[in-house]
Amino acid sequence: MPSKLRAAELKLIDRLVQHYVDNQPSFTLLLSQLAGYVETSTKLKKLAHSVKGRVKDPEHLREKLIRKGLEAKTKSTEFPYTLENLFKEINDLAGFRILHLHTKQIEDINSVLLEIFNEQRWLIIEGPCARTWDDESREYFSKIGVATEDSKTMYTSVHYVVQPNTRTELTCEIQVRTLMEEVWGEVDHQINYPLKADSLSCREQIKVLARVTSSCSRLVDSIFLAHQESSNDQLTVRTPRKKPRNKKTKPGS
Repeated sequence: MPSKLRAAELKLIDRLVQHYVDNQPSFTLLLSQLAGYVETSTKLKKLAHSVKGRVKDPEHLREKLIRKGLEAKTKSTEFPYTLENLFKEINDLAGFRILHLHTKQIEDINSVLLEIFNEQRWLIIEGPCARTWDDESREYFSKIGVATEDSKTMYTSVHYVVQPNTRTELTCEIQVRTLMEEVWGEVDHQINYPLKADSLSCREQIKVLARVTSSCSRLVDSIFLAHQESSNDQLTVRTPRKKPRNKKTKPGS
């Protein structure tokens, strides 16, 4: 890979980063709107444990653009970003995450999100798509009609890319995952972003952590399933019927 970009290429990247900085308030507003939809949706409030939103750090965007520029030079291809397409082509300038407790909740969460996007006339550019490395998770998502793709980094999360109904064509990436999956994601992000860890030991331990958190997710699913079955059994228990009172007979009858 080439060691550096030309001055003109770096100047273009500077302009792209500044373009993003100039429009950051619009991305912040977008995230605020999403948080508002969650807070005002009685259905979603019952399903979501918490939400997180963030706009991309401008320096992280610069690092990404430099990496993409170097990749383009290596492959002898055009640099893919312009002022006109930056917000369409890079979908994680605004990131929103919905965290929930157990896997089966995603079916209802997905339904509510689709209702919100339809009501607000937001375009779904991508998704819903579950990125997962786990065969059982893949099978479950397929059963509920959510497309799947292999996750190269051993995490499981349902992804959407949406575009709000605004004049400026912004996009936002939405991730829906369990709290257990979030633990793995946060550790991996700290260790492997923006550059992969050099330590083989770290990389192997993160793979183990992925399997542990997946097992924890299954245990939580099992707990909630057992609780639901117990609740259903209690509802089906019939209350003892009261014995009918003996009617009093009138004298002489």
